[in-house]
Amino acid sequence: MNQELRVAAYAVCVRDERILLARWVASDGTKRWTLPGGGMEHGEDPFDTVIREVEEETGYVAEMTALLGIDSIRRRYPRKLGLFADFQGLRIVYEGRITGGSLRPEIEGSTDLAAWHPLDAVHGLDRVELVDIALRLWRERPLLGRAVANG
Repeated sequence: MNQELRVAAYAVCVRDERILLARWVASDGTKRWTLPGGGMEHGEDPFDTVIREVEEETGYVAEMTALLGIDSIRRRYPRKLGLFADFQGLRIVYEGRITGGSLRPEIEGSTDLAAWHPLDAVHGLDRVELVDIALRLWRERPLLGRAVANG
């Protein structure tokens, strides 16, 4: 089984009780809302990654104002020739503030739309789990930067 690690950085940008989200398009065509952000390029600092990704996916220039936390996921994915990958995603979550630019969709990327959504309507969106994790980090600001599930 192949071991795969992906490190990515995302931004929680909230303004006037609305959160900025990008609509991610999966390889099967499924569309779900996510945070603006994405994978680090080799040699890139995660802080630079999140700024670049916010601009690519939304058209906005953003500054990061706080490190909210880090989330880790692990999944098993099918690969070619009947093989599987043991995938781990390390997701670094920042709080961001929009400082310039204008809203627009990403061009030829993994998202097809960017939009502001009322915070109280997020629960009704078809979204990836990272949105809920990041909003919990943003609201609770845990000392260790880790959102622990209620049990």
